[in-house]
Amino acid sequence: MPAKKKSRGRRYSKGAGKSVASAMRRKKHGTLRSGRSGKGGKVKSRKQAIAIGLSEARKKGAKVPRKKAA
Repeated sequence: MPAKKKSRGRRYSKGAGKSVASAMRRKKHGTLRSGRSGKGGKVKSRKQAIAIGLSEARKKGAKVPRKKAA
């Protein structure tokens, strides 16, 4: 008989999901920019938009798993 997996609950909070959704919406409209204070270029990558959304959620104090070490 296989061992049961423990349920972990939510990995990301609802607030984090909202931040990512907001970032995706801004990317779609072409207003999402990279870098400090929006002086960078337009974000074109979906992955980059998600990363920006998660970063904003972290700053707000939402439940987001730690960044993986590079």
